Amino acid sequence: MQIPYRKPGKFSQTKLDPFLTKDKFDELKYKLEKLKNISRPRAAEEVKRLAELGDFSENVEYQMAKGRLRGINEKILILENQLRQAVIIEPQSKNGAVQIGSTVTVTNGGKEKTYQILGSSETNPGKDIISHNSPLGAALIGHKVGEKIKIKLADKKEVEYKIIEIK
Repeated sequence: MQIPYRKPGKFSQTKLDPFLTKDKFDELKYKLEKLKNISRPRAAEEVKRLAELGDFSENVEYQMAKGRLRGINEKILILENQLRQAVIIEPQSKNGAVQIGSTVTVTNGGKEKTYQILGSSETNPGKDIISHNSPLGAALIGHKVGEKIKIKLADKKEVEYKIIEIK
């Protein structure tokens, strides 16, 4: 059974952040290969088997299998698109400024906190991994050790951070 190739439509996908670590890129590549080589062939075989039972109009299992196959194909297209547009985050440069991929230690009101700044698809606030698009991440980008930054919160309150260390 041949699977039709459809390009992602103009409005079918949300804009993905292209910035990925090498580990995340490899993880997505592995998922794509697994979908293409294991999941899709299994789903296509299931559709073929159920199609041989005849009468598509009342064959609920066939309809569900076709839906699963469409879902797998959609995931494949999304992953291919994401990998094609990916920008691998390179190790920290020597200019000393915060950039995507940096681990930054800041103080706020005497409390010290360390954040890693990555792309939006890898954020995990519970592990102090923030996006370069987040208010704090965006404010830190381009600044150096010793500099202070101010961020306006939703309630109009301003919070000041001082950069202590950049790795």
